[in-house]
Amino acid sequence: MIQISQVTLRRGVKVVLQNASVTLQPREKVGLIGRNGAGKSSLFALMTNRLQADAGDVDIPPRWRVGEVAQDVPETDDGATDFVLQGDIPLMQAQAALAAAEAADDGHAMAEAHQALDEAGAFDAPARAQALLLGLGFRSDQLDAPVNTFSGGWRMRLQLARALMCPSDLLLLDEPTNHLDLDALVWLEAWLKRYEGLMIIISHDREFLDAICNVIVHLEDQQLTRYSGNYTAFEEMRAERLSQAAAAFAKQQERVAHLQKFIDRFKAKASKAKQAQSRVKALARMEKLAPVMTAGDFHFEFREPLSLPNPMLAFDGISCGYAGTPIVQNVSRSVLAGQRIGILGANGQGKSTLVKTIAGAIPLISGKTTQGKGLVIGYFAQQEVDVLCLDDGPLMHMVRLARDVGPAAREQELRDFLGRFRFVGDMVQQAVGSLSGGEKARLVLAMLVWQRPNLLLMDEPTNHLDLQTREALSIALNEFEGTVMLVSHDRALLRETCDEFWLVAKGKVEPFDGDLDDYQKWLLDVSRAAARGQPIPDPPRGNSVAEAPAPAAKPKAAAPAPAAGKPSAPAPSKAPSPPPPASREDRDKAKQARIKQAEVTRPLRNELAGIDMRLAKLAAEKTALEAELSRPDASAEAYADLGRRLAHASAEMAMLEERWIELQTQLEALQAG
Repeated sequence: MIQISQVTLRRGVKVVLQNASVTLQPREKVGLIGRNGAGKSSLFALMTNRLQADAGDVDIPPRWRVGEVAQDVPETDDGATDFVLQGDIPLMQAQAALAAAEAADDGHAMAEAHQALDEAGAFDAPARAQALLLGLGFRSDQLDAPVNTFSGGWRMRLQLARALMCPSDLLLLDEPTNHLDLDALVWLEAWLKRYEGLMIIISHDREFLDAICNVIVHLEDQQLTRYSGNYTAFEEMRAERLSQAAAAFAKQQERVAHLQKFIDRFKAKASKAKQAQSRVKALARMEKLAPVMTAGDFHFEFREPLSLPNPMLAFDGISCGYAGTPIVQNVSRSVLAGQRIGILGANGQGKSTLVKTIAGAIPLISGKTTQGKGLVIGYFAQQEVDVLCLDDGPLMHMVRLARDVGPAAREQELRDFLGRFRFVGDMVQQAVGSLSGGEKARLVLAMLVWQRPNLLLMDEPTNHLDLQTREALSIALNEFEGTVMLVSHDRALLRETCDEFWLVAKGKVEPFDGDLDDYQKWLLDVSRAAARGQPIPDPPRGNSVAEAPAPAAKPKAAAPAPAAGKPSAPAPSKAPSPPPPASREDRDKAKQARIKQAEVTRPLRNELAGIDMRLAKLAAEKTALEAELSRPDASAEAYADLGRRLAHASAEMAMLEERWIELQTQLEALQAG
């Protein structure tokens, strides 16, 4: 087992761990979670001796083999299969031993080397390596392609395959799903469920954590807290723990106030001095409980669109691609106001190409796109650097956006706005190139919100977001009144925000008549058919994506995919499963209810916005009047006039504040109903 005891770890001036302890048992599948920057990757570095603890002990059995995904892929001409095979350390050692024995013509050493090769599974090693590559989305014609011909995302898949190829007792995976599409993600889940050793995964994908993990370790406030069960079970237990801590803190605060009141009242009276002094001692002895605060609390919302054209977009036989070569062709679809469209498909099929074309980032090859009057597109690019200038700070990005796109604003307004996205103080001037992936993603979200779009095109928005920010994004998308087109491998986000799905495959864009469970089942059917040499089954399809989708059958649990690695033991006992997803009919009802509620509450929200603007003007006017009244050189008539204007402004503010409370109460009642 792994035992972390009273560990303190510093990175520069930042304390990552402070007297932290946790114990992990063999064969456990552990999800290591915490907000971005909490120190999860630093803990991995501590366990692999890349960092040394400032205090405390990290005890890992010395004979344990550790598998980890390397972050840097070397420039090499080695083929993909050979590169993955090199991750099998015992196999490489046995091959080296055989070569040395043959060079020395040592028969005994050759026999031992052959035995080691047999134990390492040398006979089927190439087949196992290729099964890993195929499972992670590589095509058959790429299995022997040189490593240096692959892009960055595919090289990270090669590193993942290499880590999975290595026999290990401890497997450390840091965000293994970031460069995977849903097809590869389903396969990876099935493989990891059969892994025999202790596995620790850093991930912000809640469904992935629910499917894989039976233990959650939460890194927060420099402490490690262990929870049994998957992520859903963790949420429930942590909510209960926070509730109990909040109640204990409130109770203690009442006790402190009572003691302090007695001390303040009687400490000067001789007759009560002894009793007052005993309460002072009781107060000093009392262990102070901290107020319950969650550092991950983060909320934002998209502004109400100025208009909702319907249809938003109409595609007439469009073809999308690069340099005149189409990837998807002859797309004829309509995008309507209020739709929530999830775009599915394997990597390389053209999902991002379609979204980039709609956003205007790449030109149409052929066909025609008709935009609704007043269409405002907000585009979240998969690679944030596509829309960010790495040398400028967040404030400069917002200044440029307000100037070139609008709405216009003063610098202080932009600073206040960035503060709502956790860009505060000098951070607004920090070069974007030095920001973390999560911070860059939050900046792109801030820029989207500022533009007040009515159509959101989001291409993998969660790649660098922690769980709390993903939850905030899900809530914001559900409350957004416009249209959403979403490409994501985060199934929780797709389930919570999308009412229908498009499938991009074989150069076409077709409606997918089902939910994510149906999609995963279809992917497994495709995998089985390909393995057996049978015809690939067609996906379920609806009649038209512009029509309301018919209610889908109840989702069925997806069967596990066959493992691609060495034979392994059965998966551990099943962890608590997440609540079942809503049916298609329920999602349609929720969509209609959301649209209806927006229509009912719009007049109230408009009046509230008008009151807010008027109150801001009155507050500024009141401040100016008070400054004028403080001048010693004003005449009596001027004083009288200023006094009357100040009284009128105060009276109007009081009236508007009463109306604001009344409207807010009505709005909350409607939203609660």
